[in-house]
Amino acid sequence: MLINVTFRHIEPSMPLKAYAEEKISRVKKYLEEPVEAHVVLKVEKFRHIAEVSIDANGFRINGTEETDDMYSAIDLVADTIEAQVKKSKEKFRRRKPAVGIKDFSPAAGSRDLHDDEEMSVIRTEQVYAKPMDIEEALMQLNLNSGEFMVFTNRHTNRINVLYRRKDGRIGLIETIG
Repeated sequence: MLINVTFRHIEPSMPLKAYAEEKISRVKKYLEEPVEAHVVLKVEKFRHIAEVSIDANGFRINGTEETDDMYSAIDLVADTIEAQVKKSKEKFRRRKPAVGIKDFSPAAGSRDLHDDEEMSVIRTEQVYAKPMDIEEALMQLNLNSGEFMVFTNRHTNRINVLYRRKDGRIGLIETIG
């Protein structure tokens, strides 16, 4: 988890930076890598403000808290961010799973198409392709930590598949006709 701490209108201090990094790193266990967090610690007159923005593989969470003590502002914003992440994960966990898996024989991929042996499907699973936007499907793919997500695109009313590539990026398959 990459955490950047920025100080505004306050002297940079290593103990404050370490404290912020420690508190914000608690949400790492709920999110999938790569996770990048930006923490801004600033002082405006007597108010101490802690702002956090977390980008977790297409999923963004923001939080801001202000108190009269910087350490308590960091504690509050860390609790706020953690609650947001838990709420989002629970929201998607309660939904009907939209991810389906079709297993094919592992040796079938290595066979030559001209072999006399017939390839067969070992297991088939039917999947309900829930209507959703591409952004929502991407968020569900990240939260469910699956390999792919089958859904009906709300804008085109066609079946789409989001899948995780070997290089860590996300691919999209759109059906035609």
